[in-house]
Order: sequence, then structure tokens, then C-alpha cells
Amino acid sequence: QVLLVESGGGLAQPGGSLRLSCVVSGNFSTYAMGWYRQAPGKQRRMVAGISVDGNPNYADSVKGRFTISRDNAKKTLYLQMNDLKSEDTAVYYCNRLLRPFASWGQGSQVTVSS
Repeated sequence: QVLLVESGGGLAQPGGSLRLSCVVSGNFSTYAMGWYRQAPGKQRRMVAGISVDGNPNYADSVKGRFTISRDNAKKTLYLQMNDLKSEDTAVYYCNRLLRPFASWGQGSQVTVSS
């Protein structure tokens, strides 16, 4: 069973920054990975993905503001979030792309508010 442990969320002001981390057990270097978020009352959606080779892709809503990266040696996925907006408020999760692992982590709450 692959374990996913997210951290790094918190409260930020509009225009501020936060950096999320996700430690992944298993054969991390072979997984294409993604960051997902779920706002209250809404479905969970992918916001950023990264291939095994390190190629990123982003949802239009975060393009130019968020940066996804990975450190295979540390088995860790990152999401640098800049110029945060109130609509970025959500619980953020990491998981594999295309075929997410059945067991999601606890997520990391990000709240953007003045």
C-alpha cells in the first residue's frame, strides 16, 4: 500500500505564497504525480501534474502562479504556490496521475484570506 503524506498548508493572505510537500512511499520515481484540491461543496480536481521525466502541466486556473516539482531521491512531490487568491482555498492532496491510488492522504488545508 502506498502512503501519501501531505504537509505545508496554512493561512496565507491574498498575493502570498505557500509551499506544499508530499512524501510518497513505494516506487515514487516510476509514478507520474499530481496535486489535486477540493474546495467545500465541490469536487476534487487536479491542479498540477508532473510526468516521470519531470514535465509539468497545470490547470488554467493556476498556470503562471503554481509550480510543481519532484525530488525522486527524497520521494517527495512539491507545489510552490505564489500569488494566492481566495479561490485557491481548499484541501490539497497529492496522488498518482491517471490511476490514483485508492487510499488518499489526509490532505493539507490551504486558506487564503485577509
